[in-house]
Amino acid sequence: MQNKLYWRKLDNSAKIFPISAGKKYSTVFRLSVLLKENVNPKILEEAVNIALEKYKSFKVRMKEGFFWNYFEENNKKPIIEKEKDYPCKYIDPKRNNNYLFKVTYFDKKINIDIFHSLTDGGSGTVFFREIIYTYLELLHPDVFKDKERQVRKVEYNTEDSYMKNYDKKAKSNASSKKAYILRGNKIGLGAVSAIHEIIELDKLKEECKKNDATITQYLSAVLIYAIYKQNYLKTNSKKPIKVCIPVNLKKYFASKTMSNFFSYITLEAEMRKDKLDTFDKILEFVKKDFKGKLTEEEILKTMSANVKIGNNPFIRIVPLAIKKALVRLSYIEIRKYTTITFSNIGRIGIIGKYQDFIDYFLMLIAPEPVEKIKCSGCTFENKMVFTFTSILKDNSIEKEFYHFLQSKGIKVKIESNGVLDDISSKN
Repeated sequence: MQNKLYWRKLDNSAKIFPISAGKKYSTVFRLSVLLKENVNPKILEEAVNIALEKYKSFKVRMKEGFFWNYFEENNKKPIIEKEKDYPCKYIDPKRNNNYLFKVTYFDKKINIDIFHSLTDGGSGTVFFREIIYTYLELLHPDVFKDKERQVRKVEYNTEDSYMKNYDKKAKSNASSKKAYILRGNKIGLGAVSAIHEIIELDKLKEECKKNDATITQYLSAVLIYAIYKQNYLKTNSKKPIKVCIPVNLKKYFASKTMSNFFSYITLEAEMRKDKLDTFDKILEFVKKDFKGKLTEEEILKTMSANVKIGNNPFIRIVPLAIKKALVRLSYIEIRKYTTITFSNIGRIGIIGKYQDFIDYFLMLIAPEPVEKIKCSGCTFENKMVFTFTSILKDNSIEKEFYHFLQSKGIKVKIESNGVLDDISSKN
């Protein structure tokens, strides 16, 4: 393994993002941590630079080749600044020293926005944790003089695990049905609403156990129910509510890559056809659909189908300029096959004394003109934060989700960026 990163290809998933990305489709996700004390910007900057030397797969800029984009080593310093924009906005490399991630802070919060071509949520969390660990060690040298974690040089593995694991013979199982698209007026002016529902984890687990469901299954059902009651019923649509659930492929295939390695399953709820008009019916549907789709065989089919598209001989030989035009023309149409995305990256583990300085973590995903709301979740200690990022003026879906959990005896605290009105009231 070379010490310096000169250039590398984008992984199979990463190829599509720079071709389709722009101000309307940023393809950016955010990870945030809320600390128990205000952020020291100078120490944060030092921590980011130290972490970047360990995880050099992030120390890159993107260049355009004739057929595809590629990564090249970036020797500039990353820009660390106070948060001043809405979350998950398009990262303009020219204004960001060519980096594909952006670290910002505000009061007690540290954010990292990451362009999806660089990595996925799982590997992004690994890098973000390194920044946090290093920051706390620099800020509190007396507390961490006997470091609880082994400081080691990280071997950045950037293999394309899609190419390593896909099956050429696997047949696509994708549905051809277009999804129900959320209705409503948009906020406008490039604003994004972020509403964080901070859920008491113990009570949520109790409710999930009572219903023989996982947390992701249960919250997916609550989400579908909220959409059904507050948006779907106002229309005469017969299209299914389709929820895209990203899946960490490292749980199914051997891989240590820091590049993207995820796939997805799509829940397809035929609300009228299957009379999914109560929460209990929706939850039973979700559990059954998860069981059928969240298998290694089915996940391999979805992953392999996507790899085949990138490996198509015709697509490979088309010049990048033409690829961009074709993808951008078709991207809006492609998005019409998903109502909403819910990405749950699960527990973010922090060791020992470092936990004492952290309140909770957040994950946010950029909404889009077609997929107007996106949802994400992550867990730290006894808090799960379920986040809605939205460009809709109406926050009734978020409100329904909140009141449903409250009705089950699950305590939920609301925090938001203030773009929309408070959702905790019943009015």
